[in-house]
Amino acid sequence: MSESVQRSGPPAACETELLVVGAGPAGLFACYYAGMRGLDVTLMDSLPHLGGQVAALYPDKEIFDVAGFPAVRGRELIERLTRQAETASPSVLLGESAVELRCETDAVHITTDAGRVIRAGAVLITGGIGRFTPRPLPALDGFTGDGVHHLVSPPHEYTGREVVIVGGGDSAVDWANTLVPHARQVTLVHRRTRFRAHEYSVAQLMDSPVRILTNSEIAEVHGVESLKAVTVRDCGSQALEMVDADVLIPALGHIASLGPLTSWGLMLDRQQIRVDTAMSTGLDRVYAAGDITTYAGKVRLMAVGFGEAATAVNNIAVRLRPDEDLFPGHSSERPPIPTA
Repeated sequence: MSESVQRSGPPAACETELLVVGAGPAGLFACYYAGMRGLDVTLMDSLPHLGGQVAALYPDKEIFDVAGFPAVRGRELIERLTRQAETASPSVLLGESAVELRCETDAVHITTDAGRVIRAGAVLITGGIGRFTPRPLPALDGFTGDGVHHLVSPPHEYTGREVVIVGGGDSAVDWANTLVPHARQVTLVHRRTRFRAHEYSVAQLMDSPVRILTNSEIAEVHGVESLKAVTVRDCGSQALEMVDADVLIPALGHIASLGPLTSWGLMLDRQQIRVDTAMSTGLDRVYAAGDITTYAGKVRLMAVGFGEAATAVNNIAVRLRPDEDLFPGHSSERPPIPTA
């Protein structure tokens, strides 16, 4: 959103009809759809920027499960969702976390880690996987030099560099495919023989110049002020090989935590919030949508999260304004919303 919007958040104690907790794709779309329903909306995220996990972890990765886009890079998708959300004229709170929730008869009170108290007619939690921290790579213990990238920079910044990527999931394979046209050499190190990534991405990897070392692990990193090389150990033969590297990307996934949400009285299943068909959490006026939710038959696709966000907002609108219809009509029947 525009810089002026981000700086014009509510005062220390504020009121809003809808508070959206989580500014990833589902949260941004929920914000836009709240505007479609004429709701006053506030959008909050613990990260210092919009876009959630997409913006933080894979802004240059191509995403293939968004309707209308054969492929769209994460950065472009967030930019488009942000412009769309701006039409709701939301108040935006970044770098601030919801820590306490108290439900009352006519409102929900949220207290943030900054001491702000927000009185909302309803709360919609779109926190993705919650707070996430990178899974540790033991070989990096004690290494304090430059060259370890937990968050990947724009691809052009890797031009001419020796890059080693560790992992076998979607992130590792996607980054290998993305960086190979730019880097001098990309080496992918994976402890297993099979990859967990999407079949299409793995096929693309196998047809690329990426050097693939399976059944292998990083045994040691070399360098003082900056990374110079890594030692790769074959998990079967225990043979060691030195590989030149000035960039190491540990793409081993992230450890998710719901943090304070675990004390809110929500029905939890592991790291997800159980919801019903209205996206209600079971707490009055508290709803959830996106990857943070679970229910029978749940499919974790971004496209599904968009649908859940719209479902939640429509049910919230009726909860706040009982005289309104659940189905607001098709957006194509309305006058266009200004985008400027």
